[in-house]
Amino acid sequence: MSINNRSAYFNYYIDDKYVAGIVLLGTEVKSIRDGKVSFNDAFCFLDKGELWIRGLYIAEYSHGTVNNHIAVHDRKLLLQKREIKKLTLKLRDKGITIVPLKIFFNEKRLVKVEIGLARGKKLHDKRETIKNRDVARELKNHLG
Repeated sequence: MSINNRSAYFNYYIDDKYVAGIVLLGTEVKSIRDGKVSFNDAFCFLDKGELWIRGLYIAEYSHGTVNNHIAVHDRKLLLQKREIKKLTLKLRDKGITIVPLKIFFNEKRLVKVEIGLARGKKLHDKRETIKNRDVARELKNHLG
């Protein structure tokens, strides 16, 4: 099961992708398993050599008690040092940002986040994306 950030692909060109672990509480993992995640306004940033994700909404667990988690707070992403150094160097370029692309469970049933180095699209690029999507949908409807 994976939860995709569709708006990231619409708003950005994705250059490189990385898979990172994420530090979570138990109730957060259960909410992700239920699919209660929203990427609205989520982005990644570097702070003191560590990668963090901000704005990721993970709904409170429905069967949680007083130990339930806060829905939106900064969460640490786990990458190797050489990957963080690469990201730091690439972030120096103008217009580059790190966005979360999807959350999924790997084969060991650990929660992972796929992040991407992204460049923002201009308005005319977004229009072209919409046009290409509509053409693909029309072809699919006529052929299928």
